[in-house]
Amino acid sequence: MQGMNHDDLMHMILSRRKLTASIAAGVAAIALATGGYAIANSGSSSSAGSSSGANAATAGKVIPFHRGQPSPATKVGQVPANFSPGTGTIVTGTAANKAKAAALAAYPGGTVNRVVLLSNGEYNVHMIGVNWPHHVFVSTSFKAVGAE
Repeated sequence: MQGMNHDDLMHMILSRRKLTASIAAGVAAIALATGGYAIANSGSSSSAGSSSGANAATAGKVIPFHRGQPSPATKVGQVPANFSPGTGTIVTGTAANKAKAAALAAYPGGTVNRVVLLSNGEYNVHMIGVNWPHHVFVSTSFKAVGAE
């Protein structure tokens, strides 16, 4: 680097910054595309072990999320009478996983971001990525019983 003038040195530094920024943008675009593909296909596969027995709920139709489109105020099935969004205790573990599985079996296509244990012992499975349903209610026997 000896013998380089200030302008040459600045050009070299800026060129490296542009290259680094371009590489970072490319990696971010690939990661975003891969994540979008994974999310789009997350609700489309079916397990060979699935059955239509007592634990399987009838699949409902989710309404995909579209920016600017209002969510319908639709209630289906049994919604706890005293339910208020934001109430309950966030749970994890086996019970949360069973509630999540029941909700996604009944309403495939959404993304579950939390499971809440309600005061009546049922579960509120909070779904994002869809305009409807936003809350899927799962009984203590892990069957989807309602949605809003």
